[in-house]
Amino acid sequence: MPSQQKLAEKLTILNDRGIGMLTRIYNIKKACGDPKAKPSYLIDKNLESAVKFIVRKFPAIETRNNNQQLAQLQKEKSEILKNLALYYFTFVDVMEFKDHVCELLNTIDACQVFFDITVNFDLTKNYLDLVVTYTNLMMLLSRIEERKAIIGLYNYAHEMTHGSSDREYPRLGQMIVDYENPLKKMMEEFVPHGKSLQDALVSLQMVYPRRNLSADQWRNAQLLSLISAPSTMLNPAQSDTMPCEYLSLDTMEKWIVFGFILCHAALNSDPAALSLWKLALQSSSCLCLFRDEVFHIHKSAEDLFVNIRGYNKRVNDIRECKESALGSMHRERRKFLRSALKELATVLADQPGLLGPKALFVFMALSFARDEIIWLLRHADNIQKKSTDDFIDKHIAELIFYMEELRAHVRKYGPVMQRYYVQYLSGFDAVVLNELVQNLSVCPEDESIIMSSFVNTMTSLSVKQVEDGEVFDFRGMRLDWFRLQAYTSVSKASLGLADHRELGKMMNTIIFHTKMVDSLVEMLVETSDLSIFCFYSRAFEKMFQQCLELPSQSRYSISFPLLCTHFMSCTHELCPEERHHIGDRSLSLCNMFLDEMAKQARNLITDICTEQCTLSDQLLPKHCAKTISQAVNKKSKKQTGKKGEPEREKPGVESMRKNRLLVTNLDKLHTALSELCFSINYVPNMMVWEHTFTPREYLTSHLEIRFTKSIVGMTMYNQATQEIAKPSELLTSVRAYMTVLQSIENYVQIDITRVFNNVLLQQTQHLDSHGEPTITSLYTNWYLETLLRQVSNGHIAYFPAMKAFVNLPTENELTFNAEEYSDISEMRSLSELLGPYGMKFLSESLMWHISSQVAELKKLVVDNVEVLTQMRTSFDKPDHMAALFKRLTCAYHVLKRMTIIGVILSFRSLAQEALRDVAMNVYELSSAAGLPCEIDPALVVALSSQKSENISPEEEYKIACLLMVFVAVSMPTLASNVMSQYSPAIEGHCNNIHCLAKAINQIAAALFTIHKGSIEDRLKEFLALASSSLLKIGQETDKTTTRNRESVYLLLDMIVQESPFLTMDLLESCFPYVLLRNAYHAVYKQSVSSS
Repeated sequence: MPSQQKLAEKLTILNDRGIGMLTRIYNIKKACGDPKAKPSYLIDKNLESAVKFIVRKFPAIETRNNNQQLAQLQKEKSEILKNLALYYFTFVDVMEFKDHVCELLNTIDACQVFFDITVNFDLTKNYLDLVVTYTNLMMLLSRIEERKAIIGLYNYAHEMTHGSSDREYPRLGQMIVDYENPLKKMMEEFVPHGKSLQDALVSLQMVYPRRNLSADQWRNAQLLSLISAPSTMLNPAQSDTMPCEYLSLDTMEKWIVFGFILCHAALNSDPAALSLWKLALQSSSCLCLFRDEVFHIHKSAEDLFVNIRGYNKRVNDIRECKESALGSMHRERRKFLRSALKELATVLADQPGLLGPKALFVFMALSFARDEIIWLLRHADNIQKKSTDDFIDKHIAELIFYMEELRAHVRKYGPVMQRYYVQYLSGFDAVVLNELVQNLSVCPEDESIIMSSFVNTMTSLSVKQVEDGEVFDFRGMRLDWFRLQAYTSVSKASLGLADHRELGKMMNTIIFHTKMVDSLVEMLVETSDLSIFCFYSRAFEKMFQQCLELPSQSRYSISFPLLCTHFMSCTHELCPEERHHIGDRSLSLCNMFLDEMAKQARNLITDICTEQCTLSDQLLPKHCAKTISQAVNKKSKKQTGKKGEPEREKPGVESMRKNRLLVTNLDKLHTALSELCFSINYVPNMMVWEHTFTPREYLTSHLEIRFTKSIVGMTMYNQATQEIAKPSELLTSVRAYMTVLQSIENYVQIDITRVFNNVLLQQTQHLDSHGEPTITSLYTNWYLETLLRQVSNGHIAYFPAMKAFVNLPTENELTFNAEEYSDISEMRSLSELLGPYGMKFLSESLMWHISSQVAELKKLVVDNVEVLTQMRTSFDKPDHMAALFKRLTCAYHVLKRMTIIGVILSFRSLAQEALRDVAMNVYELSSAAGLPCEIDPALVVALSSQKSENISPEEEYKIACLLMVFVAVSMPTLASNVMSQYSPAIEGHCNNIHCLAKAINQIAAALFTIHKGSIEDRLKEFLALASSSLLKIGQETDKTTTRNRESVYLLLDMIVQESPFLTMDLLESCFPYVLLRNAYHAVYKQSVSSS
């Protein structure tokens, strides 16, 4: 009974098990070829002689006479048994698989099964698959060089442990020896199966020659085109041999080559067989055994046939075919498929409804393209290249991309296809099949039941099931059809499928239609799985690099990360241990590709930013000086420079085009960027081995890192020469950079504002998230260590009239112009760059310097505490004061340090004012936002952290009071300094003593806030002391000590003007206003006469 042979079930199970066995054997081969993964016993020096002995004697066993060589084995027998068991029993499984296959092949011969790929497709395909899988398995097994050592070692360990060989060993050892040359052995083995195999192969003459056509023939037939015949666009794509249309060409070639090697007699007796054989030999030079293991057809076939008598003609055929097996045909096919798949993908994107009637075209296109890509991958890696052009395809990414696009359409519009085919099955297929069954002359009961179930299943389908999201499953129906093929294809079957071809063809079409409803994902794997790239990592990476380097191809670079989503489909449940390895490889490759794409885009963006920064730099005010001087000279008719000097190009010239063909570097960069961004933006995310990758995030993170580096780089800070970019110029560059980055949103859906927030906020801190210095720390450092230090050294003065620090004429010229870094516009630019947080950090750093100066001042007060205490109460006794003053030490240092404090506070007030100008809408608490305050909170915080040990609060308060006394009584000494002259033009003194006003007021306010004293009372006391001391120098006659007496008098006025606590009335009470008026008159008169 044919139903009792269960041919369909056995073929299904054995084919699946065969792939599992191939996977395991492949992994053993790879492990043995890798020194790191190889079983340690095969490379253990102590076991070397034992292994050689075992291999030499294999499969015989001799344990008695060779104790010396096998002694080491005795020690490690239990470990060997444990660690080699997996390998050994895999070989045993191969032997069992071989037994089952041989048994099934004998059954098929006995049943005289009829094979025809166009009629009983599943039966014929599974039969040929089994033959090829079995052949490939035995060939792969023979390629494991260590197989004898592994099996022998395990068996000797078993013998030593259990006293006898493993029960499978004799047969296994014999099989290993028999299949030393697997194809030769199998050619003998397949002699009885020759007829069945020949019948199955020859049935391919209806399919293979029609599928193996040149690109020109495809083009003439307008293959895969939906728009070549608009009138038939909505007609369903039909064929009598539906499953053969998308059957892999690669698979057919394997069937033909391996099949006719096994039943080679057919090549001499059947011209149809010979023509198939020759056509296959001309198409490829090597075939895939499994994954990246290949079989070189021509050499192997020639070696096998050359020893068979009367096969000279066949050997010559092989040589001729080898000569004509060129890659040019495949190159042209790939070229055709690129345009055909592009057209198909574009039309379907516009009209997804066509996926219903034209589904067959989609799967044909995917299958054809997959075959050509795999052919290229295999041949590029394994062939001694005659014509490299045929084996290098720089446009391969484009073809893969269109495949991915078609796959995406099928996944996205699956429900559209389901609706179409559910109606097709119930409204058309069920009716036609019913008629066919009714018209059968004979229909046995089993067959009748199965046929009726088909009709009933299809009739019960409705569109509502699709709309309700019901899950369809026609696997049972498909397996029943497979069974029916087996029942009706054996000889003496009451209903012979050979006589009812129409039934076979109709059922094959129905099976395709059912797959369109419940197996779309499986169909995509069957027709377009490119997981083989996993095993060609080097070639894969090389293709990716080529794709990125070619500007026209970079838009397709996303196809490489998308291919990584295929990798897990090549795993098999019989070899679960490789899932992790393949999964990790898919993740690392996907990560690497996306990272490289983002880096490339980042580099292009950086180049565009550099160009834009150069252009915006041309618009800086400093560049117009030359133009202005030329215009002035023109008016005055002065001839400057050489006559032949070329006129400088004005900004904006780059935008004037003489013609459209003129392409600038910026154009090329924008084109390259838009192409690459298309790829990055192509998918929002992708799943690879249960991990989600988001291509845009790679770009975002790279842009953040590069933007951070660029901002810091554009400051051009040089620690050795202490040079730094002007804040206004840096701000211009940063704005130009940001404008370019903003434009990226036109290409890719990324949130560039997030990038700005992340980067610019980090730049307002002392260090960024990587611990690197920011522009805040660089500028703070420069202003404190370079600008303000030169002020202290007397090379720079603060000019209140200009609200800027200005270089003073000195012997050693400074390398920078202070005014260009500290005027209002520069300070505003600095505030904009650093923001409130950065300016707060700058302010805190300034305060730290002030607090260290105050600490030094306090030490000077402590040294003079007795004298100052007496002076504090003796300000109305001039003679006594004069005597006490002579006892004071370091009066000059007190004023110097107070002046430095004043300079720092003046710089800080400039910074605060600038921040207030640019951040009017920022309401940070008090001075953090640059808002003015009577008592500076930052200074209070800085000074209150200075707690001296062993000094009581009362003592601290006393020192603070005496500090003010010290400053007050020391002020007359300023009059003798040449540099103390007041300049009305700058509204200050060249030695910065005008900054004392700010220092005295703010230090007093802060100190007496900390010590809870009355600021007003202390400042009144200061004013009384200072005025009496200054009035005293009015009576001096020595010209040198009173040199700049009037200029110093003005300090009192400045102190009162600066103070929120003192009034002019108060000053009038202790220092006559007439003296002030006369002082102003004198300094203005002096400045006029000196100028």
